[in-house]
Amino acid sequence: MRNSLTLYLALLGGLVLAVVVAHGAWTARKAAARQPKRAALEPGGEHRIDPSDADTQPVDIGDTVPNGLADDAAPLAADAGAISLPPVKRSQARLDALIDAIATLTLDSPVSGDHAMAHLPTTRRAGSKPFMIEGLRVDCGEWEQPQSGVIYSELQAGVLLANRTGGLNEIEYSEFVQKIQACADAMGASVEFPDMLDVVARAKELDHFASEYDAQLAMRLLARGSEWSLGYVQQQAARHGFVPGALSGRFVLPSNEEGAPPILTLNFDAQAAFAEDGEQATLRELILAFDVPQTAAELAPFKAWCAAGEALSLGLDATMADDQGQPFSPAAFASIEGELQRLYEALAARDLAAGSAAARRLFS
Repeated sequence: MRNSLTLYLALLGGLVLAVVVAHGAWTARKAAARQPKRAALEPGGEHRIDPSDADTQPVDIGDTVPNGLADDAAPLAADAGAISLPPVKRSQARLDALIDAIATLTLDSPVSGDHAMAHLPTTRRAGSKPFMIEGLRVDCGEWEQPQSGVIYSELQAGVLLANRTGGLNEIEYSEFVQKIQACADAMGASVEFPDMLDVVARAKELDHFASEYDAQLAMRLLARGSEWSLGYVQQQAARHGFVPGALSGRFVLPSNEEGAPPILTLNFDAQAAFAEDGEQATLRELILAFDVPQTAAELAPFKAWCAAGEALSLGLDATMADDQGQPFSPAAFASIEGELQRLYEALAARDLAAGSAAARRLFS
């Protein structure tokens, strides 16, 4: 009887122990299921779940993020996408309704920059007028000329209404329309152009204004005695910040602004620039000039022009003279400065301040 009781108690104890172990395992599994799964981003941007979680599946960045991952993984995914996209091209020229006739291209769905560039016209001119095509970036909502690796939701094209060759005419506008229509057809987009009569009328009015307020100041530096060698002129010019220009026959005083035109130019006979020996090429006249609409008033180009003229005339033993060869007087400089100020005010009143992007395109 005692042996039977002992056996019974042993079996009962084993059963209780098994129940306790099973309950502990069940509790641990339940607690583990409530823990958020750890997520990481691979270098290539792929969303990865920790491999220790055997019952999970990989999740793409574009998919819905499971509970517990949204706060941490979503910002990481956004950062990864921002890093991979090319930056906005801010240094490029932009379309401006003030000086461009702009056509709107309506897309059925967003297009890649590569797709847009593949269908752009091979030349971006209509007669003597340049035109541009821009896209509205999906990622940041900014306009830029299409580039690879970017998605665009809208496109627009614009042709310059006027430049120093004159106003946009009917033939040039028709050429613009033809090229943009072909581009739109190739991309399966619809395009809406402004009315030709309105565009040409705007072009004539803008050209009239630009002709009235266009100006380039120039002074002649005339040798009083012997001629100068090109090497000597370059040496004197370099002392005052001038460097050889991209075009033969001139030195330039560069602007600190990247991509901006020079503040001053010092022009000479281009034939001298092609001489094999710069010491043998001689000069008797230089032209010191600056382009008023192209140069911001804040850069004080007039003062730089006067100062450079005085410094170079002393270094080269030259006379500062006007177009007729008459020496400049202090009264002449004062008169020029007064006229220049009125010109600056007229340009600013038209939202075409000297040195602005729009002014540089219009007066080109």
